[in-house]
Amino acid sequence: MLKPFKIYDHVYQIGGPQLTAPEDCCIYLLDGGAELAIIDAGVGRSASELINNIEKLGFDPALVRYIVATHGHIDHTGGLAYIKEKLGAKVAAHERELAAVEGENAALTAAHYYGVKYKPITVEIVLKGDQETLSVGDLRLICLHTPGHTPGGISPYVDTGEKRILFGQDIHGPFNPAWGSNLEEWGKSMRRLLALQPDILCEGHFGIYQPAEKARQYIEGYLELYL
Repeated sequence: MLKPFKIYDHVYQIGGPQLTAPEDCCIYLLDGGAELAIIDAGVGRSASELINNIEKLGFDPALVRYIVATHGHIDHTGGLAYIKEKLGAKVAAHERELAAVEGENAALTAAHYYGVKYKPITVEIVLKGDQETLSVGDLRLICLHTPGHTPGGISPYVDTGEKRILFGQDIHGPFNPAWGSNLEEWGKSMRRLLALQPDILCEGHFGIYQPAEKARQYIEGYLELYL
């Protein structure tokens, strides 16, 4: 297993297939100085390891203010309940993902694919509309609504130093009408991400893409594949 590592100033990877558990999405940590934020939480079996990995990087887990759920699938949300209980952090998710994250419709979590039962939680920070901003210490995390894979998917990004870092979870899909997937909306969302011109792409399952040209090529490649 890999150790948690620094991606760029203020941004780290603390979880994922080679860091915590094979079924986990890639899980990222944002260091705003006085506050921290976690981007996604994995399936849940390895949630305690995420906290341990924060400590291994030299941070105090008690500083985690937000856990940002990019969408409602269990490989991104299964660890929310544990981390929220242990750290007292607030969960942020888009209003169009509440049925999944808060447990109204368990089918939207895709939990049956992983053989795990999802534990619903309350979302304290309900993101609405096309874009909202979360203050994480000295940093501003812009949560861009990017529907397509699911109706309320978001792609957060942060400008730190001279780099724009995009957390583009599940750019690659897949798509299923049962989750509310919509390829037309997805295409529009991907073009919005391209317009951001990210320097570093932190993807949901396939790791880090940099420099900017590789990030652009990754997104364009899936646009060509599906559309």
